[in-house]
Formats: sequence, structure tokens, C-alpha cells
Amino acid sequence: MRLLDDLPKRLATIPYRAAGPGGATRTLQLAVESLRVDALPAGCPALLATGDLQGIAVSPDDGKPVLLGVALAGYLRLWAGSGLLPPPGDITVLLTGDLYSAPNADLRGASGDVHDVWAAFAAGCPAVLGIAGNHDVVTGGVNGFGPGVALLDGTLRDVGGLTVAGVSGVIGDPAKPFRRTEEAFLTTVKAISSTPPDVLLLHEGPRGTGPDQPGRPALRELLEQRPPAITLCGHVHWTRPVAPLGSGHIVNVDARAVLFTS
Repeated sequence: MRLLDDLPKRLATIPYRAAGPGGATRTLQLAVESLRVDALPAGCPALLATGDLQGIAVSPDDGKPVLLGVALAGYLRLWAGSGLLPPPGDITVLLTGDLYSAPNADLRGASGDVHDVWAAFAAGCPAVLGIAGNHDVVTGGVNGFGPGVALLDGTLRDVGGLTVAGVSGVIGDPAKPFRRTEEAFLTTVKAISSTPPDVLLLHEGPRGTGPDQPGRPALRELLEQRPPAITLCGHVHWTRPVAPLGSGHIVNVDARAVLFTS
């Protein structure tokens, strides 16, 4: 599975509220975009990757304010009905973490329970694989949402012929949740990517190729040795979401949703 595009195509947007500096609340737009790959496994007609959904949106189902990820899951059904997206039953969802927002979208960097987001995607999609961000409260209990649902942390899963590996959290103080020292983080990434997976999920990812694509230089150096076809990450925003990484690519899905189709 190799990426064919370096510029995503805009499909739709979702308005949402997010915390800004000083407790202010801003109205933003979640971009829903598409990128083409040369082929997808027969068991995965489409992939949807997203992360850093730290906002509150209006649910398309009942009009109530919900976490942005819950609203996005609802929109998948609406867009499938109009032919904009494939049916949710054909979409494998990949989550790169940080899916929580303060209920009033008035506190930056809030941490909290994101099980509702996982449950919303799992209710309609056959597989939901993801990692935890440093602001997520999420446990392996999400695995109970179905056989195709898994929280990855130094582990990998095969779904429909697609191999997905993931490492949760970020590099930081290991006394805090979902943080590792740089040495421990790199060791974990190296262990699960010794045989490169089709997709590697990271919250904090490698740097890209330009100053507008920040990330960890040490991660890039490591992954260039045996690059996955696609490395998905977030944590910091890229204005250009795609960068080459050896024979593969990095796709940054911070505050965006990207549909991969063949």
C-alpha cells in the first residue's frame, strides 16, 4: 500500500468549538479530506484516519453538543447516504489520539475520558484501531466494543489483510500517563517496526521535510531505516500534511480526518 497523492482533496468540513488562549472559545472547521493509495487489502475497502479532535460539535443525530469524534462518527452515516463517503461498514478507522475536549471548549490541554468516541466509531465501523494521546483517558476496555476494536501500545493487529502497529503516548516524564523516556519510546517503536507494518500509528511522530512539519528527529532517523508504507501521527499541526519518509510517507492527521481510498 503506497500513497499516490501528496496533496489531499477536500471532501467536507464540520464546524466545531475549541479552546483558545486565555479560556476563549474559537469556532473552527474540521477538514475531511481524501488521499489515494495504489491498493488496499480486500478486507479494507476504505481507511479513515483522524486525531487531535479536541473540540465540541453538534451531533448530526440529535443536535446535542458532543465530542468532535462522536459527531464525526455520526456524519459518516449521513455522508454515506449522499454518496460522499463509502458506507461505515466498509471503513476501517485509525485513531492517533487526543480525542477529548473540556465540555464547554474553554480549557486548552484538558484531559478526559474518550471511550464515547471509540464507541461511536465501533457502532458502525467493522474495525477501529488506535492509540492514546497524552490527553486521553482510555484503557484496554475499549477492546470490549468488538473483535475489530483494539487500543495499541507497542502492539500490532492485522485487520482485513492490513497490518497496523501503534505506540501510545509521547516522549516525556514516565511518571505521567502515556509518556516514556525517549530511549524507551524509540525502543518500543523499533521493536514493532522491525518488520515494517502497512501503517504505523504514533501520537507524537517524526519530523517531516520542512520547517512547517515539526516532529522528533530521532524518530525520523529510526524509521528511515525500515519505513512503514504510511506513518500516521498528530500532536502538532502541519500545514502540509504529507511528507516522504524513505520509501513510505508520513501523514499528519492533527485536527483533520483523512480518507484513504484506492
